[in-house]
Amino acid sequence: MSEGSLIVCATPIGNLGDVSERLAEVLLGVDIVYSEDTRRTSKLLAHVGSEAPLRSLFAGNERSRSAEVVEKVRGGDRVALVSDAGVPNVSDPGSAAVRAVLDAGLKVEVVPGPSAVTTALAASGFTGDRFCFEGFLPKKGKDRMSRLQRLSVEDRPVVLFVAPHRLVEDLADLSRAVGDDREIAVAREMTKLHEEYWRGTLADALERWGPEEARGEFTIVVGPGSGPDVSVADGAEEAKRLVGEGLSMSAAAREVATSTGLPR
Repeated sequence: MSEGSLIVCATPIGNLGDVSERLAEVLLGVDIVYSEDTRRTSKLLAHVGSEAPLRSLFAGNERSRSAEVVEKVRGGDRVALVSDAGVPNVSDPGSAAVRAVLDAGLKVEVVPGPSAVTTALAASGFTGDRFCFEGFLPKKGKDRMSRLQRLSVEDRPVVLFVAPHRLVEDLADLSRAVGDDREIAVAREMTKLHEEYWRGTLADALERWGPEEARGEFTIVVGPGSGPDVSVADGAEEAKRLVGEGLSMSAAAREVATSTGLPR
């Protein structure tokens, strides 16, 4: 029996011309493809001429499908895993399947390729020596407030994914959290027909997109801030004070990290 493997495949983020020779070779040679959206992936398979069977693997069924993936790999199948666009497990399903295969002691491979994160960063004009990726902001509540507060003291460029219907709300909340003069870069519909790269301040961005309905896929890069205003030693002292007032060590560390931007 041949050795099976799970092959995590990066796919084009828009333009099918970005399919690499290796990706095409893999999709032509695998036994089955697990896909976040089989309708979109069927177009990719048709583009490379692959007739591999398709099976869905999305957020709602990822855990149950992961056991199925393990059994296919264990049985000797070469299994491809793809998301709608870009790299599986980067704000997309995939982590449960990869972890399940690894936990079973089976083989995992990766076909690298297009990524909205690095494409947006490359076009932003901000240095990519150090950066962080935050995916989508939480939609509401304490989680959203906490995330925004931490971004306000982040001294690295921050890459965010933004749904078009939430663009103005996210820009407005970012503006309040980090200051409306903070520079950002906006990448829209990357590699597609209506591709657009824009750079300015958050105030400019709200003026640009506020009056109109945003359309397309957005990735934004928030320019770096100055970092936390307090030292780690100061944060530790504040945590000790809170513990003295009755908070647990964990709760005190969490409160100081949230209020200062220091690592917990």
